[in-house]
Amino acid sequence: MDKITLQRIEKLHPSVRDELKKIIKECDEALTGKAKVRITQGLRSFEEQEKLYAIGRITSGKKVTNAKAGQSIHNYGLAVDICMMIDGKTASWDTVKDWDNDQVADWYECVKIFAKHGWDWGGNWKTFKDLPHFEKKNILTKKGLVKTSWRTLLKMERDKDGYVVF
Repeated sequence: MDKITLQRIEKLHPSVRDELKKIIKECDEALTGKAKVRITQGLRSFEEQEKLYAIGRITSGKKVTNAKAGQSIHNYGLAVDICMMIDGKTASWDTVKDWDNDQVADWYECVKIFAKHGWDWGGNWKTFKDLPHFEKKNILTKKGLVKTSWRTLLKMERDKDGYVVF
């Protein structure tokens, strides 16, 4: 796992950090070629979310999100975007390339690993597919399973560091 990925994991919600380290480790072990996973985006502030939402609406460019501030699971540290780092140098979002020649696209090897751990993939969305995106929608707490929709998260209490309290 590269240093940048580790730094981004450390900013995520504390409840998913260890699991994400495990997922990335499993992905990197499954990818026996020159591709390894890098987290390109993790926790995103409400301000950052508003700037992204403005693209294609207020500022020029193609729309990159339909989520306003508070409406993205990134805003709660429960989502990540990934890319493949090729030979540790070049970022790739190619979802069909099989760098380890095992007859399975490297991207989909990772999709399966994230799914095994209960993470939803933006590539499965019906509209506005977001191939680099994965989010944790269910958190097991002492009180039981919490479905973490943005509408629920937005109303939840926050700790001193700004993370929702489960």
